[in-house]
Amino acid sequence: MQTTKYYKNKQKIINAAKHLFWKYGFRKVSVEEICKEAKLSKMTFYKFFPNKIELAKKIFEDLADEGLKQYIEIMNSNISIEKKIEKMLILKKEFTKNISKEFIMDFYKDTKLGLKDFIEQKTNEIQIESINLFKKGQEEGLYRKEIKPDFYLYMYKKMSEIFFDDELLKIYKSPNELIMEITNFFVYGISPR
Repeated sequence: MQTTKYYKNKQKIINAAKHLFWKYGFRKVSVEEICKEAKLSKMTFYKFFPNKIELAKKIFEDLADEGLKQYIEIMNSNISIEKKIEKMLILKKEFTKNISKEFIMDFYKDTKLGLKDFIEQKTNEIQIESINLFKKGQEEGLYRKEIKPDFYLYMYKKMSEIFFDDELLKIYKSPNELIMEITNFFVYGISPR
């Protein structure tokens, strides 16, 4: 039976890695630095994770799962459409705050470590649920009924791709600011709110 200390130590490693990854990116952070930040030994680290890549995957998966869970809660809540949109934007802002440009570039542009493939796989899983939520949103009047759900997902992917445009990134102070600009544009277009 695993103890509370076991879970606390695992969470310390996850929290330390998340803090360091968000600040410096994935590539620049070593297992040693994660252990130092968590105040735990490397031996303890390796009890939970075989390497830094699997830890990064765990962090991303937990974030994606928690984000989807909260999104489902918002969509299933009995609040106005305006409040749902507001809560969705707040959720997006919270999940992306403090993420460094380095982390996003390391994670999403990786081709050697398998992180990009992992993200694409997880994203595809989430998209199945997103289609159902989009259809529910259409029924409630949250989204226009004439928009095909597959078109929505396609455009969302395309808008996500522009996030990696270096010229566009230079315009904003932080990745969070750009993510929110893209999200607001996607939700509201150029119409005043």
